[in-house]
Order: sequence, then structure tokens, then C-alpha cells
Amino acid sequence: MRVLLIALFIGLMQTVVSAQTTKIAVSGSLREAGNKQPVPYVNVYLKIVADSSFITGTITDEKGLFAFSDIKTGSYFLQFERAGYKTVTKELFVGALSNFLDVGAVELSADTASLQAVTVSAKANRDGTGNQMDKKTYTVGNNISQSGGSLLQAMKNLPGITASDDGKIQIRGSDKVVVLVDGKQTALTGFGGQSSLDNIPASSIERIEIINNPSARHDANGAAGIINIIYKKNRQQGLNGKIGFTGGLGALGIKQQNLPGIRPQYQRTPKLNPSLSVNYRKNKLNAFFQGDFLYTQTLNKNEFVDRYYANGDTIRQQTKRNRNTTVATSKAGVDWELDKNNTFTISGLFSSEKIIDRGDQPFFNADLTTKRRLWQFLEDELKTTVTASAIYQHAFVQPGHKLNIAYNYTFHRENEKYFFTNIMPGYTGYDAFKLLSDEQVSDITADYVRPLGHGRIETGLKLRYRTIPTNMKFIPGLNSPLDTTAGGWADYRETIPAVYGSYVYESKKLELEAGIRLEYLDLTYKVNPDHVVYKSDGYHYTEPFPNLRLGYKINEHHKVSLFYNRRVDRPNEVDIRIFPKYDDAEIIKVGNPGLRPQFTNSFEGGYKATWRQGSVYAAAYHRIIDGFIARIATAQPGSTLIYHVFQNAGRSYNSGIETIFEQKLSKRLSLNANGNIYRNTIDAFTVENKYPVPSIYTAEKEQQVSGSFKLNVMLQLPGNTEVQMSSIYQAKDLVPQGEVGARFSIDAGVKRQIQKGRGELFANASDLFNTLRVKRVINGADFKLVGADYYETQVFRVGYSFKF
Repeated sequence: MRVLLIALFIGLMQTVVSAQTTKIAVSGSLREAGNKQPVPYVNVYLKIVADSSFITGTITDEKGLFAFSDIKTGSYFLQFERAGYKTVTKELFVGALSNFLDVGAVELSADTASLQAVTVSAKANRDGTGNQMDKKTYTVGNNISQSGGSLLQAMKNLPGITASDDGKIQIRGSDKVVVLVDGKQTALTGFGGQSSLDNIPASSIERIEIINNPSARHDANGAAGIINIIYKKNRQQGLNGKIGFTGGLGALGIKQQNLPGIRPQYQRTPKLNPSLSVNYRKNKLNAFFQGDFLYTQTLNKNEFVDRYYANGDTIRQQTKRNRNTTVATSKAGVDWELDKNNTFTISGLFSSEKIIDRGDQPFFNADLTTKRRLWQFLEDELKTTVTASAIYQHAFVQPGHKLNIAYNYTFHRENEKYFFTNIMPGYTGYDAFKLLSDEQVSDITADYVRPLGHGRIETGLKLRYRTIPTNMKFIPGLNSPLDTTAGGWADYRETIPAVYGSYVYESKKLELEAGIRLEYLDLTYKVNPDHVVYKSDGYHYTEPFPNLRLGYKINEHHKVSLFYNRRVDRPNEVDIRIFPKYDDAEIIKVGNPGLRPQFTNSFEGGYKATWRQGSVYAAAYHRIIDGFIARIATAQPGSTLIYHVFQNAGRSYNSGIETIFEQKLSKRLSLNANGNIYRNTIDAFTVENKYPVPSIYTAEKEQQVSGSFKLNVMLQLPGNTEVQMSSIYQAKDLVPQGEVGARFSIDAGVKRQIQKGRGELFANASDLFNTLRVKRVINGADFKLVGADYYETQVFRVGYSFKF
């Protein structure tokens, strides 16, 4: 309890949100009463209701059309004047749910009068939560304590996000998160699941959006929510850009000494990250380029595990992995304005990620007097990702009325080679395997948006075709422990057509967003018929995925909302992959072709209050997950080998309360606090792990209350200098068959603007006091596993960037 209170006190720290103000475009037309003919050259004035003060004005064109842009949310009235016609006024309520409003056709008459009206109001968005309360937006550049790091490091400091024990991000305690790149799924961050987030430089990212309750417009997967990362892109005239360089060192000390007789851990690991962003715009063309290079050495894993078996045997082991990573990423494209109503964009992304792992895994008896085995490996992996996108947008005369048609293609190659040295008391064996996987994905989408006087309608369709042929070749050595009968080929194919519709309504007091997405899936997984256990499999479904949000504005400072949506998380190809993975020689992971999707129903109630210098957002949520996907560990009979296999572990529940609090304490000092307390429940279940031999596992119902707490303090100093302190506390959490221990860390950073604001210097430290480690306990039918991972978390960085 004392540790928790200390964490809460030190905490009041999280990433400061960039203040944003919602800006709306308003349009309409003037018609003559009776004959409905357009009335050109009408003076149109926009005024505030409260005091009739003038905001802006315009004149209707030859077709009687008018439009205003960049209107803040609030209550206004429109005034229409032209000689020969009576002056008409119309109330206008500009809300926050739609970026475009259509007030429709306003009639002018020579003999009468007034038109009753429409109204619109809402408060300007002052923080990342937003008036819609379903999306939070954060600017990466404001996250000083993680500048120069990876996308994963930048995200785990944001409100509502934590890092799981396997390095994935979680939203409200769940890792079923979809990560989009510029609104699209790509192999760079994973289709359905999440991958490679630790190898994407944060320097290439402009901002991050967190969507807890996605609308029907988004793909149906991602029960915990969606994270959309927006790459840097500028549209200013002429040539402009930004160049930067970050250097750093990690693992300055040893958290935990090695077990005897293995190669040293990485120490004083270098980190290098040069980056370049360039944009050139002239007339109707806008060209952009973003390039990043990332080189890191990392103590990627350093886990100590004790295994206790029912027969009295005990095995103590260490898995130490020294990693060298080289990542080159570039994104480029061109926007071409064919005319004022039609735009065509083409863009491409290339990423090459080279990973070299050198691993040591000693196995000892209980008192470390006898080394039973030493397993060493060299992993040589090259991941290549290429994406291409073509987008056509037709903008109708009315602002915000548009049609988008897009084609996106992704190619992702995974070329992985492992070389093993198996040192036993009586002999040494040399083994190897090679895996080659080529993923290709084609997406065709069409989206239509039509603004209304009180909101908008959206509809669209999408077709995805995805193939992943994979081949695993085992090369056994002397007395090889590899299961060569589990190799061969596998072919994953999925086809997903989907259609959606959504309606948004907003009045002065009430908000409504209702939508439904209908999705059909046909998935086949064909495998080598000679595989020792698994056979070809697949499934298909046609499912609706509705979403609903109701909001009520008590007044301009207080608002409540109710949310509901249904989501699906489909197993990714890696989850069902039939090949065992041997980076751990005795705790072996393997997929399951019989795995099926998990479906989630989510309910949430939210409340937001704002005041002059701050805001608070609170939400209570409840998720019901059917077909819960989890790895289940079973021991092979007559052996100490443990196999982790993905299974559908019945039904689970996730219920909690989340709060985000922001306050500007003074002209120079502000803070942001985030707390999330939840209870995870996993119902009793029974599953059968079929690989390598059938093994039944039965679990009783389990419950655990957990939570995370983050606080951030931002201090503005003289001389354009900012200081940030952030802390994260994650309480112990429930996982199938066990639990993950509590974690705590503190980050810090300082940033100073120089060269008249065009240059920027920064220095920061992640896990400043080197306190972060991950502990876990797994309880199998005939064994217990207790582990702690002392991987590298402390990194110090310095960097410089310059805008031109």
C-alpha cells in the first residue's frame, strides 16, 4: 500500500496533451421564396448570439451558395441581407461532432420575414479527451521524456495505455489493440494484432490518436480500441522540413548478474536515430518525404525462470538475448489537386528491419551446482515492408460533402534464420531452421460523407484479400531436439468484404451517433499434409458490429455520454502458425490452426467537466469477451518441456473505472494525471493442447483487481525551456494460469528552443532509476513457473532538430 501511495504521489505525471480547438466549416444556399431560384450576391453575416458581435461575413456566389471555414464551436446566428429582400436571421448551433455543417436552403422573400432556426453550441476542445469523448489526440513532440525513442516507448506513456509483459501495448488492461498508420492497417504495425512497435522511430510520427469506442467506419477488429499514428506531413507553400539527430546509451548498469558460464550481457548500448522530413508545395502539387534510420543495441531479454514440477524436480534457467537492430524507414508521396473539387494522392512506404540476436540459455539444478544444458542461438532476421496507396477524393460543392475511393497494397517479407548450439554434458549438437513468409494484402475502400444541418451521414464499403504463404525448413544436427516433423509449408488466405453506415446527430443538448458494420469473413489455412499433428483448417462468418453513442450536455462545462459497441479479434497468422519456435529450448511456443475469433461487447458511461484551467474525464466500462484468446501452457508427459499454445479459453470479463485529470496550476506549471482501476475475470474453462501430444488443461474461475496510475508534471522555464517528469505504476494483473507482477518507472526530459524557435535541443531518460522489471507466475497442471525479466529499460538520450 505504501508503494502504491508513493507511486501515486510521485506520479501526477503523464504526457501533456497538445491543446486543440475544434474548427468547423458551415455552408448553405439562398433561394427565392416561391420559385426556389438561387439568389446570388447576398450578404451573409455570422454573429454571436450572446451580444450580436460580428465574427465574419461572405457573399453568395452565382449559384446562391455560401461557406464559412474555421468556425469555433458555439452559439451563433446567420444574418442574410440584399437589396429588394427582407433581412432574414437564422440561429446556428456549431457543435463538435462534425467538421462540416450544412444549414440547407434559406429562403428570401420580398414581403416577409423571419425564419425560425437552428442552433449549435459546444466548448472548444482544450485537451486530448475531446468533446466527442471517444478519441484522445496527443502530439508526439510534446512527450519530451520519450523524444528520440521508439513508437512503443512514446505510446506507453500516454493516458490509458500500458505495456504488457510481452512488450505489447494495452488499453484498459487488454492487448487486443489495432494500430493504424494514417488511418490504415499495414504490416508495419500488424494486421489485426500489433507488431514491431519498438522498432518504429517516434521521430517520424506527428501525433497519436487513441479511440476507445470506434465507430462503424473502422474495421471491426480491436476490442480494446484503436490507436492511429499519423506520420509527419506539411502542406505549407514552398520548401520546408525538419532534420534531427538523437543519440543515446542504455544498460549503464547490470540489474541482475548472469548465471555461471555464459557470454556477458550487453552494457552501455548505443542508440542512433537521424531523421529527415521534407515537404514541397507549389500550385496544385504537394510532395512530401519522411526518412528515418534507427540503430540500437539492446539487452532485449534477460529473464530468470525457476520451474517446479510435481515429481520434485526443479530447473533454474536464464534467457539472455543481446540484440542489434537496424531499421531504415521512408515514406513519400504526392498530392495532386486536379481542380478545386478533385484530388488524387499517391504514397508509398518502405521499411527494412534487420535483427541480429545472440542468445544464451543455461539450465541448472535447484542449487546451481550442476549445469544440465547450455542452449545458445544466433537469430538473423530481415523484415521488409512495402506499402503503396492511391486515394481519389471528390469534394462536392457543399463543404464536407465528399467521396473517397482508395486502394492500398502491402507486401511484407519475414526472412528468419536460427542457428543453435546445444551443449549437453556428453556432446554438442548444431541445429538450424529457416522460415520464409511473404504476406500480401490488398484493400479497396469507398467512403461517402454527407453533412447535415445537425450532423452527418457516413457510408462505405471495403474489400480485403490477404495471403500469407509460409515455409519452415529444419536442419537437424547431432541428437537434434528440433521436431523436424512439424516443418513444411502452410498457406493462409482470408477474404473480408464489409459494408457500413453511420448517422450522427447533434443539437444544443443531445448527441447521437449510431452505426452498424456488416462483415463477412472466409479464412482458409492449408498446411503440409505430413505435419505430425495439425491438419488444414479454416472458418467463415457473417456478423453485424453495431455501435451507439448517446450524449447529453448538461451545460457548456458538463457532459455525459453512453457508449456501446461490438468488436471482434481474429487470430493472426502467427497465432495459428503450425511451427514450434525454439528461441526458448524448453518453454516452446506454437500456434493452433483450430483457433477461432473472440467477440467482445463493450459498454461505457462517461462524464466530462471543464473549467478555465483544466478538465476531468471519468468513464466506467464493462467488456464481455466470448472465445477469449490466450496462451495455455502444458507439460509434455514424462518430460520437463513446456508448450505454450494459443487457445479459446471460454468467457472473460473486464470492468473498470478510468479518470483523466488535467490542471494548469500556474502560468508555468501544469499537470496531467491518469488512473485506471479494473477487475479481470476469467471463467472456468477446459482446453486441449494437441501439440506435441494431446494434453487436457482445466482451470477454475479466476479474478484479479488491477490498475495503472500515471502522472505528469510539465514546467515552463525562462529561455523557452520545458521540463517534464513522468511516472507509471502498473499493479499486478491476472493472466490465464497465473499473474504478472507490479511495475514502476519514472521518466524525465528537458527541451529548449533555440535559433529563434527553429532549433530544438533535448535530453531525456527513460526508467530513470532502473526500477522496471516484469515478474510472472504460471501454474500448470503438474508444474509451477516463476520468472522475472530484467531486460534493458533505462536509456539516456540527447538530440537536436532544426526546422527549415
